[in-house]
Amino acid sequence: MSKRHAATIAARAGIAQDTAFAAVTPPLYLTSTYELKAFQQPGQYDYSRSNNPTRDLLAETLAELEGGVKAIVTSTGMSACLLALQLLTPDDTLVIPHDCYGGSYRLFTNLAQRKNAFKLLVVNFQQADWAEQVSAAQAKMIWLETPSNPLLQITDVRAVCQLAKQLQALVVVDNTFLSPILQQPLALGADIVVHSTTKYINGHSDIVGGVLICNSKQLGDELKWWANCLGITGAPFDCYMTLRGLRTLEPRLRLQQDNTSKVVAFLSQQPLVAKVYYPGLPDHPGHAIAKAQQRGFGAMCSFDLAADAALLPVFFSALRLFTLAQSLGGIESLICHPGSMTHASMDAQAQQTAGIGPTLIRLSVGIENADDLLADLQQAFNAVAQAGQQAGNHGKADSAVTQDHQQQQQFRLNPALSAFW
Repeated sequence: MSKRHAATIAARAGIAQDTAFAAVTPPLYLTSTYELKAFQQPGQYDYSRSNNPTRDLLAETLAELEGGVKAIVTSTGMSACLLALQLLTPDDTLVIPHDCYGGSYRLFTNLAQRKNAFKLLVVNFQQADWAEQVSAAQAKMIWLETPSNPLLQITDVRAVCQLAKQLQALVVVDNTFLSPILQQPLALGADIVVHSTTKYINGHSDIVGGVLICNSKQLGDELKWWANCLGITGAPFDCYMTLRGLRTLEPRLRLQQDNTSKVVAFLSQQPLVAKVYYPGLPDHPGHAIAKAQQRGFGAMCSFDLAADAALLPVFFSALRLFTLAQSLGGIESLICHPGSMTHASMDAQAQQTAGIGPTLIRLSVGIENADDLLADLQQAFNAVAQAGQQAGNHGKADSAVTQDHQQQQQFRLNPALSAFW
């Protein structure tokens, strides 16, 4: 049989392969340990932190989807990031994008500054001199996130990989926003792909997980050793749930992209939207590169609300279908305020450098009916317009700004939310 398409790989993972009872769907192996055949004769599996059939099936499927040689499934997306960093020494330089996910930024900066785990260089890959900066730093590992979170900026993966080869540096690409259905960084020259499987790969917002997919057995073996050593491999039940969600990845993304294109068109015509960030727009700076290296533009978009930040609570509280929440990639539509949520771990200067403004809003578009989503957004914009008219004068607006600032501070200081920054 010729090489299978991604939708077939995802849908058929483990189907009709059970050797015990001929079950059509693969069983879930919850066991923590395995019986040895005899003294000093372990079988293929001995302890589930090291190896587990359910986790292995998910890893093999994701490796095939990404066109990789070996995958290591981890407990979370952040543990997948941490695992990749085990390849670095204190003398090595890690290059990261200036606008990466806030949790990744927090991990990179704190490991570099507080643990001296490696040297760190933050680069804006949208600037013309990015190659000179990376070359001067003699980078050992280059971390890319394209499209970026939350501004959906595009980095030319192939161009970065060509430079990395000259520098003998590894390239790691966070492919969470697109999944292997829409982008395959290994085919563009990357060495490692990282995913938060919590997002599109699982698609149902009911587990957390991560994965690293490598282009070589040597890299994969080393990283698997570290995953077992650190104890950050994925739990069997979470892997089972991820496999179940993975089966519908392609049709989910197809519908989510269709809905996103309609949402973006709607936002582009809104008087209360200052700017829309979506690579599918012809005037997006990275549109041509995205079109060349991606199979679609994804189901994430962001926009700047053309209103005072004091009116953000009005907008969010008026929504009924877009749920205010941290994550993305599920079948349900989510909305978030990056400055106080996903990127709150970045200080004000870092947020400003990354282009994250006070009224930036990020959408993860789900599979609901598009007309219902547009109606929900419209009534939220109407609520903002009405509130703006009622404010009436600058004094009231200034008071609202103060109140909004206090609300954001309360959010940031809430101990229950401290994990986000």
